[in-house]
Amino acid sequence: MPTEKIPAIAWQFAERARRLQGSVIREILKIAVRPEVISFAGGLPSPDTFPVARMQAAFDKVLSASGRIALQYGPTDGYLPLREWVANSLSIPGTTIAPEQVLMTSGSQQALDLIGKVLIDEGSKVLVETPSYLGALQAFSVYGPEFVSLPGDEGGLLPEAVASVGAGARLLYALPNFQNPTGRTLSLERRLALVDTCARLGLPLIEDDPYGALSYRAAPLPKMLTMHPDGVVYMGSFSKTLTPGIRLGYVVAPLPLVRKLELAKQAADLHTATLTQMVVYEVVKDGFLDTHIPTIRALYAERCATMLAALTSFFPAGVTWTQPEGGMFIWVTLPAHIDSTQLLDQAIAQNVAFVPGAPFYATNPVRNTLRLSFVTVTPERIREGIEKLGKLIAAQC
Repeated sequence: MPTEKIPAIAWQFAERARRLQGSVIREILKIAVRPEVISFAGGLPSPDTFPVARMQAAFDKVLSASGRIALQYGPTDGYLPLREWVANSLSIPGTTIAPEQVLMTSGSQQALDLIGKVLIDEGSKVLVETPSYLGALQAFSVYGPEFVSLPGDEGGLLPEAVASVGAGARLLYALPNFQNPTGRTLSLERRLALVDTCARLGLPLIEDDPYGALSYRAAPLPKMLTMHPDGVVYMGSFSKTLTPGIRLGYVVAPLPLVRKLELAKQAADLHTATLTQMVVYEVVKDGFLDTHIPTIRALYAERCATMLAALTSFFPAGVTWTQPEGGMFIWVTLPAHIDSTQLLDQAIAQNVAFVPGAPFYATNPVRNTLRLSFVTVTPERIREGIEKLGKLIAAQC
């Protein structure tokens, strides 16, 4: 045996590994899981909405009737009956989505990574909203794009801003329904204008829609996919309507693109778990979501209303916030001199957590912003947490 000490390996990381960044939300959640902390931080669905008994029955049925199939390897594009269900759920008169356009993924986060892998080269121009979903920025950043931030207002991104910067871009990424992090919704007029602008530019439009079913007041607006299925890539998920623990999402794209995405997925993980796909199909195939989703909407609407009322009661003048009509988030803008990252340190000392706004910006972060999520917190604790946060803000005004 050699007696001299073996030197440690000097790891030579790939350039893409150097771009990897941790999620500020995940770091905050390490603190927020403490029971004494009132957490408005995580974009987590409420576990009160999880259909545990229904899922358990589906697991039992699938394993009893088709266990050898469910526990075996499966096709990369996914379990065909579930892909057919997704395609049928997205088809409308005049626009038919084929099952061959559907690729099942391990959560919609994997779909983001696959899209980045297939469409983005080093230095590629990628258009994003201001602010945008942090997980998408993380996924795309690995491939070294040049992000271009598109301006917006209370109605979401401004389609007219795309025309001047869209030429030569690889994709435009948008969340039209109850956007994460702002809770804003893109109007029908803006959807039509955005689809038209992207079509004229030959610009792929990525429509990420995890929250579209969670409207409090009205029927969801039409999906941009149905307006231009040859130019829109649609992403969906079962995380917000069933449970995130099953890690099941999907991407719908024109056939040339979906085949490339399938090959990229094949190289990454072969396929998404057959068992969970079969279980989800067993749960949803007979219309369960038609009765289940309204219970989620009712719970979230109540908690959203509670938070909006608490913000009005306890936040000082000079603070503004969005008025979401669905989804899970409220976006708060503080007076310009207040840095929400520093405010978070003070809030955690008072056992309140939220997410500072800066990480949601691809470029030029705005530091006097923050995101609040209300769906996992009881009304009493919402009022208590907002009151504490309001006092901290008022002390700096």
